[in-house]
Amino acid sequence: MAKFKGAVVVDTERCKGCGLCVAACPSKVLGLASQVNAKGYNYAEMVTEDCVGCCSCGYVCPDACISVYKVTL
Repeated sequence: MAKFKGAVVVDTERCKGCGLCVAACPSKVLGLASQVNAKGYNYAEMVTEDCVGCCSCGYVCPDACISVYKVTL
């Protein structure tokens, strides 16, 4: 069985910083950035590299601005 790790990519300009993805992440990989996007929202970003690729964050995102990738090691 191949080992893999996940990677989360957030479209920072579409993210409204609602925090649903942060709450949904079982690995506590996501957090809200201290920077803001062009609309003035603190967007979501990866704060650790412990993503398991479960896609929970992508499922709960109301704006569909999160993509989750699984990278084979």
